[in-house]
Amino acid sequence: MTSARDIMTGGAECIGAEESVLLAAQKMTELGVGALPICGTDNRLKGMLTDRDIVVKVLGQGKDPANTKAGELAQGEAVTIGADDGADEIMRTMTSHKVRRLPVIDGHDLVGVVAQADVARSLPDPSVGQLLEALSSD
Repeated sequence: MTSARDIMTGGAECIGAEESVLLAAQKMTELGVGALPICGTDNRLKGMLTDRDIVVKVLGQGKDPANTKAGELAQGEAVTIGADDGADEIMRTMTSHKVRRLPVIDGHDLVGVVAQADVARSLPDPSVGQLLEALSSD
């Protein structure tokens, strides 16, 4: 069975909840990614910050990214997947929560991220097509 651990991108770097959105944007640029997990001072996952969040919720609202903390953009409880959860659970979680990226947790530790692109590369075409359709519809 294919697990999240098998298809995830490992070594995910967090942005601290108390760090600025500007620093997050710089980190995204450096790493070549469109999202970063937000971690609290307790090193626990607080949410995900996307490049779209920065544009819409910070720049689009006239906020200063240097003075806006990443943690201010974490909403509710973070949607995650267990490292040993299978492909069906990944698909179910992405579809039901309408998310394109899932932080992968082993116990309480962030070990990677499964992105829509990881799913597309690793799972059969019909499954990928269903996921894309579910994430694209409103």
